Amino acid sequence: MIQIEQQRSFIQMRTVLKVVDNSGAKKVMCIQALKGKKGARLGDTIVASVKEAYPNGKVKKGKVVYGVVVRAAMQRGRCDGSEVKFDDNAVVLVDKQGQPIGTRVFGPVPHELRKKKHVKILSLAGHIA
Repeated sequence: MIQIEQQRSFIQMRTVLKVVDNSGAKKVMCIQALKGKKGARLGDTIVASVKEAYPNGKVKKGKVVYGVVVRAAMQRGRCDGSEVKFDDNAVVLVDKQGQPIGTRVFGPVPHELRKKKHVKILSLAGHIA
């Protein structure tokens, strides 16, 4: 019996991502990856549209927001030879200056964000993978 593994690619246009902070949004859809890239990987900034939101949150449904990819299902190699891969695609919403909108980050966050200058997100996270 042949087992086919699902192919995982990077975050591209129309990818739906889970929001893992307390900004008020539940799910967002990627509109564009910034810095002229075709797609986004861990630590990259995207432009997204809010698809689901809590009724009394800071961010409302339909709003266009910026976000930093903190979890991606695509496997990524590290310098020490190990690899990191997550079960879902997740994002933390940020403002135009790159500061997080929410005050808490849920779930694990990779330490590669330190190289991409997202230290504030790392300080809000409960677990660094």
